[in-house]
Amino acid sequence: MGREAVLDVLSRTEDHLSAEDIYMCVHETYPAIGLTSVYRTLDMLVNIGLVYKFDFGDGRARFELAEGPKGKDHHHHLVCTDCGRIVNYRDFIDEEVALLKKTEEGLSKKYNFAITNHLIQFYGLCEACRKK
Repeated sequence: MGREAVLDVLSRTEDHLSAEDIYMCVHETYPAIGLTSVYRTLDMLVNIGLVYKFDFGDGRARFELAEGPKGKDHHHHLVCTDCGRIVNYRDFIDEEVALLKKTEEGLSKKYNFAITNHLIQFYGLCEACRKK
């Protein structure tokens, strides 16, 4: 029950929710589920690759589905170090795709490592914080 409830919460949002955020959503429907169960469920979902865990520098782990509701939804993150805003960046241009593919191929060869995925986060200031 807990796994399905956590996956349901994550499938209905594009936000990067903390374990506590997920617990609050799950608890509305399943009041018997405790925060510890949500943590254990998230750990298991991360370990089997259904959920990604992120550290955006705010001291709280954040989670999102590894695959969006419409299938693969590969994206990178732009994280504002001032206000904490997180932007999902998915409108890649051809040059970016080519650079990442070349980088993956180079790293694979250099370290004899079979890369299956990557997670990229860029940190800086969003437009609103830059105008302050």
